[in-house]
Amino acid sequence: MKLNHCSLFSAVALLGAISFTACSAESLDGSVRLRLDLDRTVLPAESSGRAIIKVCLDGLRRPRREARPPVNLALVIDRSGSMGGEKLEKAKEAAREMLRHLSSDDIFSLVTFESGVRTLIGAQPVGDGRAIERAIDSIEAGGSTALFGGVSQGASEVREYIEGGRYVNRIVLLSDGLANVGPSSPEELGRLGAALVKEGISVTTVGLGLGYNEDLMTRLAQRSDGNTYFVESSADLPRIFAAELGDVLNVVARRVVVEIEFPAGVRPLNFIGREGVIRGQKAEITLNQLYGGQEKFALVEAEVTPPESGTESEIARARVSYDDPLTQHTITLTASRRAKFSRNRQAVIDSADRQVQADYAQNVIAVTKDRAVELVDGGRQDEAANEMLRQAVELQQMAQTYGNTSVLSAAAPMAAEAAKIEAGGLDNAARKTYRAESAQTKNQQSSK
Repeated sequence: MKLNHCSLFSAVALLGAISFTACSAESLDGSVRLRLDLDRTVLPAESSGRAIIKVCLDGLRRPRREARPPVNLALVIDRSGSMGGEKLEKAKEAAREMLRHLSSDDIFSLVTFESGVRTLIGAQPVGDGRAIERAIDSIEAGGSTALFGGVSQGASEVREYIEGGRYVNRIVLLSDGLANVGPSSPEELGRLGAALVKEGISVTTVGLGLGYNEDLMTRLAQRSDGNTYFVESSADLPRIFAAELGDVLNVVARRVVVEIEFPAGVRPLNFIGREGVIRGQKAEITLNQLYGGQEKFALVEAEVTPPESGTESEIARARVSYDDPLTQHTITLTASRRAKFSRNRQAVIDSADRQVQADYAQNVIAVTKDRAVELVDGGRQDEAANEMLRQAVELQQMAQTYGNTSVLSAAAPMAAEAAKIEAGGLDNAARKTYRAESAQTKNQQSSK
Protein backbone atom coordinates (compact mmCIF):
# COMPACT_ATOMS: atom_id res chain seq x y z
CA MET A 1 0.00 0.00 0.00
CA LYS A 2 1.50 3.33 -1.05
CA LEU A 3 0.71 6.34 1.12
CA ASN A 4 1.52 9.70 -0.42
CA HIS A 5 1.30 11.57 2.88
CA CYS A 6 3.39 14.48 1.67
CA SER A 7 0.86 15.30 -1.06
CA LEU A 8 -1.93 14.86 1.46
CA PHE A 9 -0.84 17.08 4.31
CA SER A 10 2.46 18.88 3.76
CA ALA A 11 1.07 20.15 0.49
CA VAL A 12 -1.97 21.26 2.46
CA ALA A 13 0.27 23.56 4.43
CA LEU A 14 1.59 25.11 1.23
CA LEU A 15 -1.41 25.00 -1.09
CA GLY A 16 -4.40 24.68 1.22
CA ALA A 17 -5.05 21.12 0.08
CA ILE A 18 -7.62 18.78 1.73
CA SER A 19 -8.63 17.95 5.31
CA PHE A 20 -11.78 16.98 7.26
CA THR A 21 -14.30 17.81 9.93
CA ALA A 22 -16.13 17.12 13.16
CA CYS A 23 -19.56 17.40 11.55
CA SER A 24 -20.82 13.98 10.58
CA ALA A 25 -23.69 12.28 8.84
CA GLU A 26 -25.20 9.64 11.12
CA SER A 27 -27.51 6.66 11.02
CA LEU A 28 -28.51 4.82 14.19
CA ASP A 29 -30.42 1.77 15.32
CA GLY A 30 -30.58 0.24 18.79
CA SER A 31 -27.05 -1.23 18.77
CA VAL A 32 -24.89 0.55 16.20
CA ARG A 33 -24.37 4.10 15.01
CA LEU A 34 -22.88 4.73 11.53
CA ARG A 35 -21.01 7.99 10.99
CA LEU A 36 -19.13 9.47 8.06
CA ASP A 37 -16.48 12.06 8.95
CA LEU A 38 -14.04 14.01 6.81
CA ASP A 39 -10.74 15.37 7.98
CA ARG A 40 -12.20 18.72 6.77
CA THR A 41 -15.66 19.79 5.79
CA VAL A 42 -14.37 22.62 3.61
CA LEU A 43 -12.11 21.49 0.78
CA PRO A 44 -9.94 23.68 -1.48
CA ALA A 45 -11.55 24.70 -4.76
CA GLU A 46 -8.39 25.48 -6.75
CA SER A 47 -7.14 22.04 -7.75
CA SER A 48 -7.45 18.32 -7.13
CA GLY A 49 -6.16 17.09 -3.78
CA ARG A 50 -6.29 14.24 -1.31
CA ALA A 51 -8.95 13.69 1.32
CA ILE A 52 -9.49 11.15 4.10
CA ILE A 53 -12.95 9.73 4.67
CA LYS A 54 -13.49 8.10 8.06
CA VAL A 55 -16.31 5.55 8.17
CA CYS A 56 -17.16 5.05 11.85
CA LEU A 57 -19.15 2.33 13.56
CA ASP A 58 -20.02 2.99 17.19
CA GLY A 59 -21.17 -0.03 19.17
CA LEU A 60 -23.64 1.09 21.85
CA ARG A 61 -23.55 -0.49 25.27
CA ARG A 62 -26.43 -2.77 26.14
CA PRO A 63 -28.75 -1.45 28.86
CA ARG A 64 -28.51 -4.64 30.96
CA ARG A 65 -25.47 -6.85 31.47
CA GLU A 66 -27.55 -10.01 31.13
CA ALA A 67 -28.84 -8.91 27.69
CA ARG A 68 -26.11 -10.55 25.66
CA PRO A 69 -25.82 -13.41 23.19
CA PRO A 70 -24.32 -16.67 24.48
CA VAL A 71 -20.63 -17.33 23.90
CA ASN A 72 -18.98 -20.29 22.17
CA LEU A 73 -15.38 -20.10 23.41
CA ALA A 74 -12.43 -22.40 22.74
CA LEU A 75 -9.37 -21.85 24.90
CA VAL A 76 -6.21 -23.17 23.23
CA ILE A 77 -3.17 -23.31 25.51
CA ASP A 78 0.43 -24.04 24.60
CA ARG A 79 1.77 -26.57 27.10
CA SER A 80 5.16 -27.13 25.46
CA GLY A 81 8.23 -27.50 27.65
CA SER A 82 9.00 -23.77 27.69
CA MET A 83 5.63 -23.10 29.35
CA GLY A 84 6.65 -24.96 32.51
CA GLY A 85 6.65 -23.37 35.95
CA GLU A 86 5.15 -19.95 36.61
CA LYS A 87 4.04 -19.39 33.01
CA LEU A 88 1.72 -22.38 32.99
CA GLU A 89 0.48 -21.73 36.53
CA LYS A 90 -0.48 -18.14 35.59
CA ALA A 91 -2.11 -19.39 32.38
CA LYS A 92 -4.21 -21.83 34.41
CA GLU A 93 -5.13 -19.09 36.88
CA ALA A 94 -6.21 -16.88 33.97
CA ALA A 95 -8.26 -19.71 32.45
CA ARG A 96 -10.07 -20.31 35.76
CA GLU A 97 -10.82 -16.59 36.07
CA MET A 98 -12.21 -16.52 32.54
CA LEU A 99 -14.41 -19.51 33.30
CA ARG A 100 -15.92 -17.79 36.35
CA HIS A 101 -17.30 -15.01 34.14
CA LEU A 102 -19.14 -17.36 31.80
CA SER A 103 -22.78 -18.36 32.26
CA SER A 104 -23.87 -21.94 32.66
CA ASP A 105 -25.35 -22.03 29.13
CA ASP A 106 -22.26 -20.58 27.43
CA ILE A 107 -20.22 -23.13 25.47
CA PHE A 108 -16.62 -23.84 26.45
CA SER A 109 -13.91 -26.12 25.11
CA LEU A 110 -10.30 -26.57 26.17
CA VAL A 111 -7.51 -27.66 23.83
CA THR A 112 -3.82 -28.00 24.66
CA PHE A 113 -0.92 -28.56 22.33
CA GLU A 114 2.76 -29.47 22.41
CA SER A 115 4.16 -32.05 19.97
CA GLY A 116 0.58 -33.24 19.57
CA VAL A 117 -2.86 -31.78 20.18
CA ARG A 118 -5.24 -32.88 22.90
CA THR A 119 -8.84 -31.89 23.59
CA LEU A 120 -9.28 -31.85 27.37
CA ILE A 121 -12.85 -30.54 27.29
CA GLY A 122 -14.95 -30.99 24.17
CA ALA A 123 -17.37 -28.18 23.32
CA GLN A 124 -20.17 -28.27 25.90
CA PRO A 125 -22.27 -25.98 28.11
CA VAL A 126 -20.27 -24.64 31.07
CA GLY A 127 -22.79 -25.93 33.61
CA ASP A 128 -21.36 -25.60 37.12
CA GLY A 129 -17.82 -25.48 35.69
CA ARG A 130 -16.32 -28.06 38.05
CA ALA A 131 -15.28 -30.56 35.37
CA ILE A 132 -13.68 -27.76 33.36
CA GLU A 133 -11.72 -26.50 36.39
CA ARG A 134 -10.42 -30.01 37.03
CA ALA A 135 -9.28 -30.22 33.40
CA ILE A 136 -7.51 -26.86 33.67
CA ASP A 137 -5.75 -28.00 36.85
CA SER A 138 -4.52 -31.16 35.11
CA ILE A 139 -2.50 -29.34 32.40
CA GLU A 140 1.23 -30.13 32.53
CA ALA A 141 4.08 -28.87 30.36
CA GLY A 142 6.25 -30.89 27.96
CA GLY A 143 7.03 -31.30 24.26
CA SER A 144 7.28 -29.10 21.16
CA THR A 145 4.82 -26.56 19.67
CA ALA A 146 2.10 -27.75 17.25
CA LEU A 147 0.42 -24.33 17.13
CA PHE A 148 -1.41 -24.73 13.82
CA GLY A 149 -2.86 -28.04 14.96
CA GLY A 150 -3.99 -26.53 18.26
CA VAL A 151 -5.87 -23.68 16.57
CA SER A 152 -7.39 -26.05 14.02
CA GLN A 153 -8.65 -28.33 16.78
CA GLY A 154 -10.04 -25.34 18.67
CA ALA A 155 -11.94 -24.40 15.51
CA SER A 156 -13.31 -27.93 15.25
CA GLU A 157 -14.71 -27.65 18.77
CA VAL A 158 -16.27 -24.24 18.05
CA ARG A 159 -17.96 -25.67 14.94
CA GLU A 160 -19.90 -28.12 17.12
CA TYR A 161 -22.21 -25.24 18.12
CA ILE A 162 -21.84 -22.89 15.18
CA GLU A 163 -25.03 -23.78 13.32
CA GLY A 164 -27.94 -21.38 13.65
CA GLY A 165 -25.79 -18.35 14.41
CA ARG A 166 -26.85 -18.18 18.05
CA TYR A 167 -23.38 -17.87 19.59
CA VAL A 168 -20.48 -15.42 19.54
CA ASN A 169 -17.65 -17.69 18.37
CA ARG A 170 -14.13 -17.09 19.62
CA ILE A 171 -10.82 -18.92 19.95
CA VAL A 172 -8.31 -17.59 22.49
CA LEU A 173 -4.78 -18.82 21.79
CA LEU A 174 -1.94 -18.56 24.30
CA SER A 175 1.62 -19.47 23.28
CA ASP A 176 5.13 -18.59 24.38
CA GLY A 177 7.09 -20.36 21.65
CA LEU A 178 7.79 -20.79 17.96
CA ALA A 179 5.51 -23.08 15.98
CA ASN A 180 7.79 -25.99 15.08
CA VAL A 181 5.37 -28.86 14.40
CA GLY A 182 3.12 -28.66 11.33
CA PRO A 183 2.46 -25.47 9.31
CA SER A 184 4.50 -22.69 10.90
CA SER A 185 4.73 -19.63 8.64
CA PRO A 186 2.82 -16.35 9.10
CA GLU A 187 1.31 -16.85 5.65
CA GLU A 188 -0.09 -20.28 6.54
CA LEU A 189 -1.55 -19.05 9.83
CA GLY A 190 -2.88 -15.95 8.07
CA ARG A 191 -4.73 -18.15 5.59
CA LEU A 192 -6.17 -20.14 8.48
CA GLY A 193 -7.39 -16.91 10.10
CA ALA A 194 -8.96 -15.71 6.84
CA ALA A 195 -10.78 -19.03 6.45
CA LEU A 196 -12.07 -18.98 10.03
CA VAL A 197 -13.45 -15.44 9.85
CA LYS A 198 -15.61 -16.53 6.91
CA GLU A 199 -17.22 -18.99 9.31
CA GLY A 200 -17.77 -16.25 11.89
CA ILE A 201 -14.87 -17.40 14.10
CA SER A 202 -12.28 -14.89 15.37
CA VAL A 203 -8.95 -15.84 16.95
CA THR A 204 -7.44 -13.73 19.71
CA THR A 205 -3.72 -14.38 20.20
CA VAL A 206 -1.75 -13.85 23.40
CA GLY A 207 2.02 -13.99 22.92
CA LEU A 208 3.83 -14.60 26.19
CA GLY A 209 7.48 -13.71 26.80
CA LEU A 210 10.14 -13.09 24.17
CA GLY A 211 10.21 -16.46 22.43
CA TYR A 212 7.04 -16.51 20.32
CA ASN A 213 6.68 -15.55 16.64
CA GLU A 214 4.96 -12.15 16.66
CA ASP A 215 4.53 -12.10 12.87
CA LEU A 216 2.61 -15.37 12.99
CA MET A 217 0.47 -14.42 16.00
CA THR A 218 -0.49 -10.95 14.77
CA ARG A 219 -1.24 -12.23 11.25
CA LEU A 220 -3.55 -14.91 12.61
CA ALA A 221 -5.41 -12.42 14.80
CA GLN A 222 -5.67 -9.70 12.15
CA ARG A 223 -6.88 -11.96 9.37
CA SER A 224 -9.59 -13.40 11.64
CA ASP A 225 -10.58 -9.99 13.11
CA GLY A 226 -9.44 -10.97 16.59
CA ASN A 227 -7.41 -9.10 19.20
CA THR A 228 -3.69 -9.54 19.77
CA TYR A 229 -1.56 -9.10 22.89
CA PHE A 230 2.13 -9.13 23.78
CA VAL A 231 2.54 -10.12 27.43
CA GLU A 232 6.14 -10.00 28.61
CA SER A 233 5.29 -11.15 32.14
CA SER A 234 3.03 -14.10 32.90
CA ALA A 235 1.72 -12.14 35.90
CA ASP A 236 -0.33 -10.08 33.41
CA LEU A 237 -2.21 -13.08 32.00
CA PRO A 238 -5.23 -13.01 34.35
CA ARG A 239 -5.80 -9.32 33.55
CA ILE A 240 -5.47 -9.89 29.78
CA PHE A 241 -7.81 -12.88 29.80
CA ALA A 242 -10.40 -10.94 31.82
CA ALA A 243 -10.19 -7.98 29.42
CA GLU A 244 -10.55 -10.22 26.38
CA LEU A 245 -13.58 -11.95 27.83
CA GLY A 246 -15.08 -8.52 28.49
CA ASP A 247 -15.00 -7.91 24.73
CA VAL A 248 -16.40 -11.34 23.89
CA LEU A 249 -19.32 -10.89 26.29
CA ASN A 250 -20.13 -7.47 24.84
CA VAL A 251 -20.58 -8.18 21.12
CA VAL A 252 -23.43 -6.08 19.69
CA ALA A 253 -22.99 -6.80 15.96
CA ARG A 254 -21.66 -9.69 13.87
CA ARG A 255 -20.84 -10.29 10.21
CA VAL A 256 -20.42 -6.59 9.56
CA VAL A 257 -20.08 -5.51 5.91
CA VAL A 258 -19.20 -1.88 5.12
CA GLU A 259 -19.67 -0.68 1.54
CA ILE A 260 -18.60 2.84 0.51
CA GLU A 261 -19.59 4.45 -2.78
CA PHE A 262 -17.90 7.52 -4.23
CA PRO A 263 -19.49 9.87 -6.79
CA ALA A 264 -17.82 11.06 -9.98
CA GLY A 265 -14.96 13.37 -9.13
CA VAL A 266 -13.97 11.42 -6.00
CA ARG A 267 -11.58 8.54 -6.65
CA PRO A 268 -10.84 6.12 -3.79
CA LEU A 269 -7.12 5.29 -3.61
CA ASN A 270 -6.46 3.03 -0.63
CA PHE A 271 -7.36 2.09 2.91
CA ILE A 272 -4.99 3.33 5.60
CA GLY A 273 -4.31 0.68 8.22
CA ARG A 274 -7.12 -1.77 7.51
CA GLU A 275 -7.27 -4.35 4.77
CA GLY A 276 -10.06 -3.67 2.30
CA VAL A 277 -11.05 -3.99 -1.33
CA ILE A 278 -11.40 -1.12 -3.80
CA ARG A 279 -13.07 -1.71 -7.15
CA GLY A 280 -13.63 1.37 -9.26
CA GLN A 281 -15.82 3.80 -7.33
CA LYS A 282 -16.60 1.34 -4.52
CA ALA A 283 -14.69 0.25 -1.44
CA GLU A 284 -15.54 -2.52 1.02
CA ILE A 285 -14.35 -3.95 4.33
CA THR A 286 -15.72 -6.72 6.53
CA LEU A 287 -15.57 -7.17 10.30
CA ASN A 288 -16.51 -10.25 12.26
CA GLN A 289 -17.86 -8.38 15.28
CA LEU A 290 -18.34 -5.02 16.97
CA TYR A 291 -18.28 -4.53 20.73
CA GLY A 292 -20.49 -2.30 22.86
CA GLY A 293 -18.80 0.92 23.92
CA GLN A 294 -16.27 0.64 21.08
CA GLU A 295 -15.66 2.63 17.93
CA LYS A 296 -14.31 0.83 14.89
CA PHE A 297 -13.52 2.71 11.73
CA ALA A 298 -11.94 2.60 8.31
CA LEU A 299 -9.91 5.43 6.79
CA VAL A 300 -10.05 5.77 3.02
CA GLU A 301 -7.72 8.09 1.14
CA ALA A 302 -9.38 9.61 -1.93
CA GLU A 303 -8.49 12.05 -4.66
CA VAL A 304 -11.08 14.81 -5.05
CA THR A 305 -11.58 16.91 -8.17
CA PRO A 306 -13.27 20.06 -6.82
CA PRO A 307 -16.27 21.81 -8.33
CA GLU A 308 -16.50 25.61 -8.35
CA SER A 309 -15.77 27.62 -5.22
CA GLY A 310 -18.80 28.19 -3.02
CA THR A 311 -20.50 24.96 -4.02
CA GLU A 312 -21.25 21.85 -1.99
CA SER A 313 -21.29 18.24 -3.15
CA GLU A 314 -21.42 14.67 -1.89
CA ILE A 315 -18.06 13.06 -1.08
CA ALA A 316 -19.09 9.55 -0.05
CA ARG A 317 -22.06 7.35 0.81
CA ALA A 318 -21.83 4.31 3.10
CA ARG A 319 -24.02 1.27 3.64
CA VAL A 320 -23.49 -1.08 6.58
CA SER A 321 -25.24 -4.39 7.11
CA TYR A 322 -24.80 -6.61 10.16
CA ASP A 323 -26.48 -9.33 12.19
CA ASP A 324 -27.87 -8.46 15.61
CA PRO A 325 -26.59 -11.34 17.82
CA LEU A 326 -29.63 -11.16 20.13
CA THR A 327 -32.45 -11.05 17.59
CA GLN A 328 -30.43 -12.67 14.75
CA HIS A 329 -32.01 -10.15 12.40
CA THR A 330 -29.99 -8.47 9.65
CA ILE A 331 -29.92 -4.69 9.99
CA THR A 332 -28.87 -2.13 7.38
CA LEU A 333 -27.75 1.46 7.97
CA THR A 334 -26.88 4.13 5.42
CA ALA A 335 -25.27 7.56 5.67
CA SER A 336 -23.71 10.09 3.34
CA ARG A 337 -21.27 12.96 3.66
CA ARG A 338 -21.10 16.26 1.81
CA ALA A 339 -18.37 18.90 1.76
CA LYS A 340 -18.13 22.54 0.81
CA PHE A 341 -15.45 23.93 -1.50
CA SER A 342 -13.68 27.25 -1.05
CA ARG A 343 -10.71 29.27 -2.30
CA ASN A 344 -10.28 30.59 1.22
CA ARG A 345 -7.31 28.71 2.68
CA GLN A 346 -8.16 29.72 6.25
CA ALA A 347 -11.70 28.39 5.87
CA VAL A 348 -10.24 25.06 4.81
CA ILE A 349 -7.89 24.98 7.81
CA ASP A 350 -10.59 26.06 10.26
CA SER A 351 -12.86 23.20 9.16
CA ALA A 352 -10.39 20.52 10.27
CA ASP A 353 -11.58 17.59 12.36
CA ARG A 354 -8.64 17.07 14.70
CA GLN A 355 -9.84 13.65 15.81
CA VAL A 356 -9.84 12.34 12.24
CA GLN A 357 -6.36 13.78 11.78
CA ALA A 358 -5.21 12.07 14.99
CA ASP A 359 -6.68 8.75 13.83
CA TYR A 360 -4.95 9.20 10.49
CA ALA A 361 -1.62 9.91 12.22
CA GLN A 362 -1.88 6.86 14.50
CA ASN A 363 -2.59 4.57 11.56
CA VAL A 364 0.20 6.04 9.44
CA ILE A 365 2.58 5.42 12.34
CA ALA A 366 1.31 1.82 12.66
CA VAL A 367 1.88 1.19 8.95
CA THR A 368 5.33 2.82 9.17
CA LYS A 369 6.34 0.62 12.11
CA ASP A 370 5.35 -2.50 10.21
CA ARG A 371 7.42 -1.29 7.27
CA ALA A 372 10.36 -0.54 9.59
CA VAL A 373 10.28 -4.12 10.89
CA GLU A 374 10.40 -5.47 7.33
CA LEU A 375 13.31 -3.20 6.39
CA VAL A 376 15.32 -4.08 9.52
CA ASP A 377 14.70 -7.78 8.89
CA GLY A 378 16.17 -7.27 5.42
CA GLY A 379 19.31 -5.63 6.81
CA ARG A 380 18.18 -2.15 5.71
CA GLN A 381 18.01 -0.42 9.06
CA ASP A 382 19.19 2.93 7.60
CA GLU A 383 16.17 2.90 5.27
CA ALA A 384 13.92 2.00 8.20
CA ALA A 385 15.24 4.94 10.22
CA ASN A 386 14.83 7.30 7.26
CA GLU A 387 11.24 6.13 6.73
CA MET A 388 10.44 6.79 10.39
CA LEU A 389 11.99 10.26 10.19
CA ARG A 390 10.19 11.15 6.96
CA GLN A 391 6.81 10.28 8.42
CA ALA A 392 7.64 12.16 11.63
CA VAL A 393 8.42 15.32 9.65
CA GLU A 394 5.25 15.08 7.55
CA LEU A 395 3.04 14.55 10.59
CA GLN A 396 4.72 17.41 12.43
CA GLN A 397 4.05 19.68 9.46
CA MET A 398 0.40 18.67 9.51
CA ALA A 399 0.21 19.27 13.28
CA GLN A 400 1.69 22.75 12.91
CA THR A 401 -0.61 23.71 10.04
CA TYR A 402 -3.75 22.73 11.96
CA GLY A 403 -2.59 23.33 15.51
CA ASN A 404 -3.22 19.66 16.28
CA THR A 405 -1.43 18.75 19.52
CA SER A 406 -2.60 15.12 19.37
CA VAL A 407 -0.85 14.59 16.05
CA LEU A 408 2.25 16.35 17.37
CA SER A 409 2.34 14.10 20.46
CA ALA A 410 1.94 10.97 18.33
CA ALA A 411 4.75 11.99 15.95
CA ALA A 412 7.18 13.22 18.62
CA PRO A 413 8.64 9.82 19.67
CA MET A 414 9.34 8.76 16.07
CA ALA A 415 12.61 10.68 15.76
CA ALA A 416 14.06 9.04 18.88
CA GLU A 417 12.90 5.62 17.71
CA ALA A 418 14.47 6.24 14.30
CA ALA A 419 17.78 7.01 15.99
CA LYS A 420 17.62 3.77 17.96
CA ILE A 421 16.87 1.79 14.81
CA GLU A 422 19.75 3.42 12.95
CA ALA A 423 22.16 2.66 15.82
CA GLY A 424 21.14 -0.89 16.59
CA GLY A 425 18.10 -2.07 14.66
CA LEU A 426 15.26 -3.60 16.69
CA ASP A 427 15.85 -5.97 19.58
CA ASN A 428 13.44 -8.83 20.26
CA ALA A 429 11.27 -6.95 22.77
CA ALA A 430 11.06 -3.82 20.57
CA ARG A 431 10.15 -5.88 17.52
CA LYS A 432 7.33 -7.61 19.39
CA THR A 433 6.10 -4.27 20.76
CA TYR A 434 6.07 -2.75 17.26
CA ARG A 435 4.06 -5.64 15.84
CA ALA A 436 1.56 -5.77 18.73
CA GLU A 437 1.01 -2.00 18.91
CA SER A 438 0.66 -1.72 15.14
CA ALA A 439 -1.95 -4.50 15.05
CA GLN A 440 -3.85 -3.01 18.00
CA THR A 441 -3.93 0.43 16.39
CA LYS A 442 -5.11 -0.82 13.00
CA ASN A 443 -7.78 -2.99 14.63
CA GLN A 444 -8.83 -0.16 16.99
CA GLN A 445 -8.34 -2.63 19.79
CA SER A 446 -9.37 -1.26 23.16
CA SER A 447 -6.50 -0.46 25.49
CA LYS A 448 -6.26 -3.22 28.08
